[in-house]
Amino acid sequence: MIKNVGGIDRILRIVVGLVLIALAATGTVGLWGYIGVVPLLTGLVGWCPPYALFGWNTCKTKS
Repeated sequence: MIKNVGGIDRILRIVVGLVLIALAATGTVGLWGYIGVVPLLTGLVGWCPPYALFGWNTCKTKS
């Protein structure tokens, strides 16, 4: 897999994912908050399937 998620994008995905999961775990938002797993995983892995599908890339170097 070629990384297609850049630095700032990755940080934002990880933060948003963790916040959503924390809110869901505390019961603040309900079960839909566990959707935060998706941005968390794409941020950690550095690859996003929709980005690949549409040919988008926020990563400076293709590695």
